[in-house]
Amino acid sequence: MRKKRLNKIWLTCLGFSLCILCSAVFAPFTYIAAQPDDKSNEPNKYTDVPPNVHSSYHAFAKPVVLIDVGHGGVDGGTSHKGILEKDINLAIAQKLYLILRSQGYPAVLNRDKDYALSDDNRWLQSKSRHLKDLAQRKSLTEQLPTALVVSLHVNWTKRTEKRGPIVLYQDEGSSYLLAERIQHSLNRLFCMNRKTVYGKPFYLLNKIRQPAVIVETGFISNEQDRAMLSEDRGQKSIAEAIAAGIIAHLTAW
Repeated sequence: MRKKRLNKIWLTCLGFSLCILCSAVFAPFTYIAAQPDDKSNEPNKYTDVPPNVHSSYHAFAKPVVLIDVGHGGVDGGTSHKGILEKDINLAIAQKLYLILRSQGYPAVLNRDKDYALSDDNRWLQSKSRHLKDLAQRKSLTEQLPTALVVSLHVNWTKRTEKRGPIVLYQDEGSSYLLAERIQHSLNRLFCMNRKTVYGKPFYLLNKIRQPAVIVETGFISNEQDRAMLSEDRGQKSIAEAIAAGIIAHLTAW
């Protein structure tokens, strides 16, 4: 009788052990089967919105200042005798990024080297490199918690006497106020009294939901502006002026 009871206990323990072993072996396969099919992440060729763009998972605790570095890679932007807009934009952007971060404001560069953002856009089915570049810039504002966007560019005109910074804004109140503050700060640096401009035809200003501005930091076609734009000290002064306008805007609320 005692032997039968021991056999019963032994069989029960063996049954529990087998259950635990099966759970350990097959649980990973159950998890994998429960995951969404990879095909669900394929982009829709009829839209300019990348897959999973509205994901709430990101590495930032609070909204960032997104610094949009104009042009890059095969797209050099405007130029003057070997001086390229894309390089000026990157140099000023890097300085602006460091200034903002050093003062406790979270900032992000959408490129930190010389390459075209269109190269990162593998989801938009378009033959236009330019459109893929712009769509990629827009999509980054949706993938990151973005407080505002500052897009850096350099101007050019046939009229070589024309100079000075110009800040363009969206048809939106906060964008206008941001533009005014950056323009005021740059005007003091350039000793000018330029006005902000409504940037109606520009893709980024029309498509981005967050407050955004385009900062034309000067005219590469003007000798005086060009000297400031192409020298390290001038680039730093421009970056400081833009940062002052951004901080004035962020602390005004």
